[in-house]
Amino acid sequence: MANTVPQEELPILEAVINIRNRLTALKKNRVEYVKATDVNSLYQSVVKQVNKLNDVRDDSTAYNNRLDTTLADVFSLLSLFYLTIGKTKDTLGTYCQIASMRQILNHMNESSVYNDADLAPFHRRLNELRNIIQHDKEYGKHSKPLIKLLERQLNECEAIVRTLQESLSVLPVELVPVHQKLVTIRRQLVALAAKEGSHKAELKPLQEELRKIESARVDGNFLGPGGIVPTSQAICSSLLEECFEISQEIKANEESKYVASSLKPIYDRLSGLRTELESLVLTHRWTLRETDLFNYSLSLQEIDKMRVDGKFVDSDGNRPPGQYVMLYLLRRCYGLIYRLLSSSEPVSEELMPIANKLSTVKKCLNEVLKYGGPFSARDLYPYQLALFQIDSMRQDGKFIGVGGTIPEGQGILMAHLNECHELVEMVCSKNVPLSLPRLTPGQLKESMEEVDDDDEDIEDEEDDGQDEEADEVLAEDKN
Repeated sequence: MANTVPQEELPILEAVINIRNRLTALKKNRVEYVKATDVNSLYQSVVKQVNKLNDVRDDSTAYNNRLDTTLADVFSLLSLFYLTIGKTKDTLGTYCQIASMRQILNHMNESSVYNDADLAPFHRRLNELRNIIQHDKEYGKHSKPLIKLLERQLNECEAIVRTLQESLSVLPVELVPVHQKLVTIRRQLVALAAKEGSHKAELKPLQEELRKIESARVDGNFLGPGGIVPTSQAICSSLLEECFEISQEIKANEESKYVASSLKPIYDRLSGLRTELESLVLTHRWTLRETDLFNYSLSLQEIDKMRVDGKFVDSDGNRPPGQYVMLYLLRRCYGLIYRLLSSSEPVSEELMPIANKLSTVKKCLNEVLKYGGPFSARDLYPYQLALFQIDSMRQDGKFIGVGGTIPEGQGILMAHLNECHELVEMVCSKNVPLSLPRLTPGQLKESMEEVDDDDEDIEDEEDDGQDEEADEVLAEDKN
């Protein structure tokens, strides 16, 4: 099918581009929180255009023109916005997660470096996402075209996982430990290749492990119990050879920058992306808006498309050295994006500051409970005050957002809040002889005034003591 957009689809393309521009503008606005009403309004606009597109297209024909790529961008942005407003259990929120999983699975299939333990988390996550889509389908929360699109993408991911599992199923039981060991060593090697500096100390034990595995072969074959030669030798043999090849490349490039000069711009770009994504993994609870990941995904897709037959090439079409490092960085970035997406909490961006504060209070209280007391009312006052401040933010039992809206994540915040109150009571009852009741606002105020009075009395006593000492010094000088 030609990539040109048919005449009857041009008005739809124009409308979809307009929606994408509005989504991009909304993504760039960091002054205000994202409003669920704005996101839902844009989603309904997209649904209208998709319905129009379905009316002019044939279901039996595969299409891939500019309209399809623009729609993919729009759905990716909408999916990230759904995660931002806390709708992680919504069908549209699964779109970006499925797309991220498909990219990782395709790279795993290409590299053939994986084991059953690597595939199990993907299998579980796909089942969870299918349950979300099935639930929304039963209750009619989304249009049939969207449900059909996501089910098709989910089926594609599951097909890749099945293919990967089938390729491992031919591996005899006798060779499974060897295969797992080789997979681990290969990952350590490519990670080592991507690091700067000298690697002699770290490389030596890995090479010794490889030689040990190599020495266990007889006439080039891995043996099983009783000296039998298991089938599917090629899987482990090719992996072992690849490990030796990577280790030799690391040694050969010890004095270089590990990639050819022609690949250096791409290498620097990937290294920068990895550094930024690793920083986000550490600080995402406080700094990440899920829509920020859209630009990272676009950058990685752009770099991925530069490959020819799975390899990066220079201007002459040659394959410069450093391919393992480049592919490691690319796949590492894909993995970090998936990790950030899967760790997104079902709490709206508006409520995340409260959620983070509750999380901090809960961690502190758990540590207090762990190390014991005894504690006085004054010791526990900061925690009770923090919980009182959070309690006072509620209206009719709800945390209210901008414009009187009720953001997603009410249940999670209430569960954390109640758990914090229970921890305070546990600390009181466990470590203080007299169990302290939960302080009311009036009691909190009185407690603060008592603390201030005590501090003033202490300061007065210190001042009196200093005055007496000064008088004594003056008397001695006169004498």
